Amino acid sequence: MKCIIIDDERLARTILKTLCDEISSLQLVGEFPNAMQAIKYLNEHEVDLIFLDIHMPDFTGFDFVKTLKNPPSIVLTTSDPKFAIEAFQYESIVDYLLKPITSERFKMAIEKAKKHQLIASKETESKSEGSYENDFYINIDRRLIKIDIPSIYLVEAKGDYIHIKTEDKNYTVHSTLKKIEEKLPDTLFLKIHRSYIINLKKIIDIEDNSVLIKKDVIPVSRSKRPELMKRLDLL
Repeated sequence: MKCIIIDDERLARTILKTLCDEISSLQLVGEFPNAMQAIKYLNEHEVDLIFLDIHMPDFTGFDFVKTLKNPPSIVLTTSDPKFAIEAFQYESIVDYLLKPITSERFKMAIEKAKKHQLIASKETESKSEGSYENDFYINIDRRLIKIDIPSIYLVEAKGDYIHIKTEDKNYTVHSTLKKIEEKLPDTLFLKIHRSYIINLKKIIDIEDNSVLIKKDVIPVSRSKRPELMKRLDLL
């Protein structure tokens, strides 16, 4: 983990640097006597962990945390115990170390930071995988019909209309391929031809310049074939 130290006391920074050197997974990439210098550094570099003093001239540790849009894990280091309750109102603050900091207590804080980052990483992956709506509505004969997105296996453009084929039923809608493409998550769907969008999970077979989905043989344009092959889970 890349980390930085922010503390106006030189001795405190030296002690923290020594503690960091004892942890092989930590890489100290900077130490700063005030928050303003640290902000300038963070505008150009990313870190995983910040050791932050609360009491600093002009700009407190809490003031500093409020300036961060996407804060990394933060461990507060202070000789003042009275701010602990306030500290844990911030999701990014994972621990509160009282000075003088022992090696054992420091290692506990590092483990908390690691767990915090692991949880954050899993949440990010989950959001990425599920970052689309599961359905949308189409207008047919003045009726709004809900379409379950994962059930769609093929969308075909024909003139001013598109045919939406699902596991349960097929629909014809007055729309464009481009418009429905914007509603379909690119994690599942790919436009493989100027007239076709397919659900990659529904492919049964691929041969030459075509794919088989259900009983439909769909042409793959030459320009789209590299992207198709890239998106498939090949052994």
